[in-house]
Amino acid sequence: MSLLIKAANNLRHPFAPGVKCMSVTFQGFHLKHAAQINSCQHQQYKRQFSGKTAKPPKSNTTMYTLFTVGCITMGYFVFDNMEKLKRQEKSIKNTEVIKTPKVEDKVTSGDDYKQWHSTQRQDLPTFKLDEIQKHNSLENGVWVTYGIGVYDITDFIPKHPGSDKIMLGAGSAIDPFWAIYQQHNTQEILTMLEKYRIGNISPEDEVATDDMGSPWAHEPKRHPLLRPTSERPFNAEPPITILADNFYTPNEFFYVRNHLPVPVIDEKTYELEVEIETKKAAAKSTQKVLTLADIKALPKHTVTAAVMCGGNRRSEMTSVKSVKGLSWGAGAVGNAKWSGARLRDVLLAMGVQANEDLHVILEGADLDPTSSPYGASIPLSKALDERGDVILAYEMNDKPLNRDHGFPIRVVVPGTVGARNVKWLTRIAVAEHESNSHWQQNDYKGFSPSTDWDTVDFTKSPAIQAMPVTSAICTPSAGDKVKVTKDGFVEVRGYAWSGGGRRIVRVDITADKGKSWHVATLEQENEPDGRHYGWSLWTARIPVDAKHKGEEVEIWSKAVDSAYNVQPESFENIWNLRGVLSNAYHRVKILLN
Repeated sequence: MSLLIKAANNLRHPFAPGVKCMSVTFQGFHLKHAAQINSCQHQQYKRQFSGKTAKPPKSNTTMYTLFTVGCITMGYFVFDNMEKLKRQEKSIKNTEVIKTPKVEDKVTSGDDYKQWHSTQRQDLPTFKLDEIQKHNSLENGVWVTYGIGVYDITDFIPKHPGSDKIMLGAGSAIDPFWAIYQQHNTQEILTMLEKYRIGNISPEDEVATDDMGSPWAHEPKRHPLLRPTSERPFNAEPPITILADNFYTPNEFFYVRNHLPVPVIDEKTYELEVEIETKKAAAKSTQKVLTLADIKALPKHTVTAAVMCGGNRRSEMTSVKSVKGLSWGAGAVGNAKWSGARLRDVLLAMGVQANEDLHVILEGADLDPTSSPYGASIPLSKALDERGDVILAYEMNDKPLNRDHGFPIRVVVPGTVGARNVKWLTRIAVAEHESNSHWQQNDYKGFSPSTDWDTVDFTKSPAIQAMPVTSAICTPSAGDKVKVTKDGFVEVRGYAWSGGGRRIVRVDITADKGKSWHVATLEQENEPDGRHYGWSLWTARIPVDAKHKGEEVEIWSKAVDSAYNVQPESFENIWNLRGVLSNAYHRVKILLN
């Protein structure tokens, strides 16, 4: 460095302005399109590069060259290392923040600790959800979010007895879990959690542009816990192991069945058209338009109802012979408390009279490429039945509907296949015929096992309305190593449901292929038969012979409803080409520990 300073001093004579002009000259050389160049600098530039002026002494030229090269090298070295130092400093800072998140040691007053997870931590970095979702295993680290906080709980996993449940939320939000397991919301637990905090959720995620102009550009975000059976349209089910944990399925974990892109609807401009297309309805008025406010102004009615996809458990039927349809497991079902206005009240206000031959057509805002909406229909008798409990729902488990579940209005037809529970409802019509939509006429129908795609005639079978009786084992799951209790039992849990409002009266479980059956204990609402629309959760303790320890055992479940309908034993004799109505015994193979 001293050599370069000495060289600079030597260059002041006879080229006194040389050093000053040189720096600008090199800028001018590299920035060819600069707006202006000082005239002194411009002349010096000409003298140096035009070849018309006398050459400086050789010694000065050598020093000049050394100085120039040295300055460029030194500048590159300094600035490059400054950038490296900045990056290293930032990396060290982030690493320190991640490893040692700060928590106030003093005891907080009142309930302040309950707000930690919803408070921005200025001392911590922010993370995109995409980055958080990558940390979903012990190998990659286990990150979770709670409120707007991001927590690295990798080291905590081995210490927690419910680590299997925690791993279900790995890389995603634990809010839905903690809303259920309220025992976590204590000062002791929340203080401990905050010690694992590493950052904040980014206020806004990066917006992808590759879908702009696409009908899929505005799809809602889903909980990573949901396991997709298809991405576009989005269809997904939760792990079956969590279904029996809650009588009301959390909204975030409720299975999603979309046939088309999710529409974007502004609740301020939302309208529902109601039309009476036939004189046989004897209606006083034939047209009506309801806003969201109009619907909410009607008497509010609440009903507990399970909603099940017609293809639930299709993957089990596929094991007999392939079918066409999404490969659903046993998780395409959920139970919720739905609130809204009765469809019956809307139709009666228009003067519609009961008629067993008429139908109610239901259309959504989701459109296919030809701009035709998703549509379905139900009998008018179901819509007008006071015990039918058909509602225009705007709440699900006491919360506004989210977009995947039909915001702002969906129709809930209790006891009926999910395909008739039309989401994003925009039109209702009373007509002499069923909906002419594909999903009413050429789908969601059952056929003989001998019917194939060469012989099928969809006009020969009625559209599915009420679903058959079914059950499923939620825990243990297939392949689990199950610990036998000291007194020789294995605990089994699951759900059961029957369409048409029929109550589940019994669930039978066997672990010896039907040689002995054990009756499960039921958890269900106390609703009258014919109006029992919610599912039943069940628990059974199955005795296991000590000699079978270490062996594989297959557990079966079968449910019986109030009409003494019972699940068929196998899928062979109920197989159908669309894989619907899959309700044979549910079977799970486990290994006894």
